[in-house]
Amino acid sequence: MAALFGRRMRRGAASTAVAAAAMAALSASGAPSAVGEQPAASAAERPSAGASGQEDPSVTGDSPYHTDLPPLKGPGRNDPPDETPATGSAESGIPGTVLDAYRKAEASLAASNPRCRVPWELLAAIGKVESGHARGGRLDTNGTTPSPILGPVLNGVGFANISDTDGGAYDGDTLHDRAVGPMQFIPQTWESWGRDGNGDGRRDPNNIYDAALAAGSYLCAHDRDLTVERDLHQAILGYNRSQEYLRTVLHWYDYYRKGAHEVPDGSQPAPGAPTGTGGKTPSPAPVRPGTPSPSPTKPGKPTKPAKPGDGSSSKPTPPPTTPPPTTPPPTTPPPTTPAPATRLVDLGDGALSAPAGERFAERPAVRAERADKKPAAQAKVRFTLTGETGTTFEGGATTVTVTTKADGVAKAPALLAGGKPGALTVKATLLGTTEPVTLGLRGEVTAPRADKLVRTDETELTCEAGATFEGRVALTATRDGQAAPGVAATATVLAGADPADGEKAADQGPYFLTPGDEPAEDRRTRELTLTTDAKGNLLLPELHTDDTTGTFRLRVETTGGAVVVLELKVTDPA
Repeated sequence: MAALFGRRMRRGAASTAVAAAAMAALSASGAPSAVGEQPAASAAERPSAGASGQEDPSVTGDSPYHTDLPPLKGPGRNDPPDETPATGSAESGIPGTVLDAYRKAEASLAASNPRCRVPWELLAAIGKVESGHARGGRLDTNGTTPSPILGPVLNGVGFANISDTDGGAYDGDTLHDRAVGPMQFIPQTWESWGRDGNGDGRRDPNNIYDAALAAGSYLCAHDRDLTVERDLHQAILGYNRSQEYLRTVLHWYDYYRKGAHEVPDGSQPAPGAPTGTGGKTPSPAPVRPGTPSPSPTKPGKPTKPAKPGDGSSSKPTPPPTTPPPTTPPPTTPPPTTPAPATRLVDLGDGALSAPAGERFAERPAVRAERADKKPAAQAKVRFTLTGETGTTFEGGATTVTVTTKADGVAKAPALLAGGKPGALTVKATLLGTTEPVTLGLRGEVTAPRADKLVRTDETELTCEAGATFEGRVALTATRDGQAAPGVAATATVLAGADPADGEKAADQGPYFLTPGDEPAEDRRTRELTLTTDAKGNLLLPELHTDDTTGTFRLRVETTGGAVVVLELKVTDPA
């Protein structure tokens, strides 16, 4: 059945009053600043965007949506009073790449915003009604639609009136905005909520990974908890301010929670496109002036055959002739299915290493190959992180699925090193095989580093022999201009004022005391290892002196190569 598209239509005064009362209750919690969540109104009642007192647009600009409902309806715990009959049929299958994007967005948000608890089934419900899961999963290997999915022009004719906000960059329209992509964001809401869900460094509303993560981020706004019915309804209504839309999304949400399965990308029929009538009855095609109207044929009166000599024809009708036989066109052989992938090859150079808290320079990458060792395209590879370092893929997930390109290569998103140094493993698993095919890629998180170290006080480091230096040396370590916490540093007292005097610890002169109960004479040291605090600060212990006078150096070096050298002067007692 061709998909229907919903819009908010003017109803009778009683229905409008009931809807307004319901919407007022649902709207009490407020909305994100990027998109207003106001009570629904008909297109005729709502002012055009930009008018005085105009509400902010919803995520989609209240564009049309698919109104087909699941074939088996059952009231879920989130369903509002039902006024919408089941008008269509659908299957619970979701295209593989689209399903992977929904689940990846759920995992990412569970790590970055655990209070929200956004379920992937809710993202699937919205993706279903907005674009039919990206037109049935018609996506390239990166999860991007081959051509943009565009809503109608929001020029105030049947929909909101939203003047262009992006110069046509997203929707190709420099006069008015249009909803864009699998999750149907209008450009101005995408600028506020757009996310990079696939780790390619771009925010593309036409990419299902980016769009799904952006939709989840919007639904979680204002510290919402989507297991709370009020928050759930408010989030959905912010997407499209319509009670019909709310009911439709909740029906699909409940349906997917009862069971959904993966189907191949592009295996489902693409949903029908909007008719552009906005719910109005199409007008008949215009008739040109002077064109005679066709006369209807009366039923029940067969046409009599013409008789010879009655003036209807001067020649008898020749008998029909049989056309000569034609040669049938050549049969095109059916396309052959390429052989499946049977193994994985590591494409890394063994350099999966990064300091704690930093981005790995290399991304885990493998090539899927067939039995003949040729690249296998469209193979699915799952990357899973294991270890105790706290490392994640960009976006916060620890498991991602990537589809290989024509060269058979699957490259995982960038790795972000956790705060705990240690070993980790990136396990690559080839999906869809009868026998498990896995490959373990080793990695390491090293100690955090600093690229700059500066002293934070200006006290002259001069002391009499046999005494203690006044004050303690304080420094701050930074990395890329930001405080570098947890960075190891070594402080060493060196003999002489000239680097030519050597870099080994002095055997006399200023010294530190290590903690302990032993006599002070046994706790003397001229080399210490310390760690910066949570703000990157480093405070050295007190410096004491023996009876040796002269000039010494205090060298402090951090992991990462940041160095400070200070001069220490020990004078004769006064």
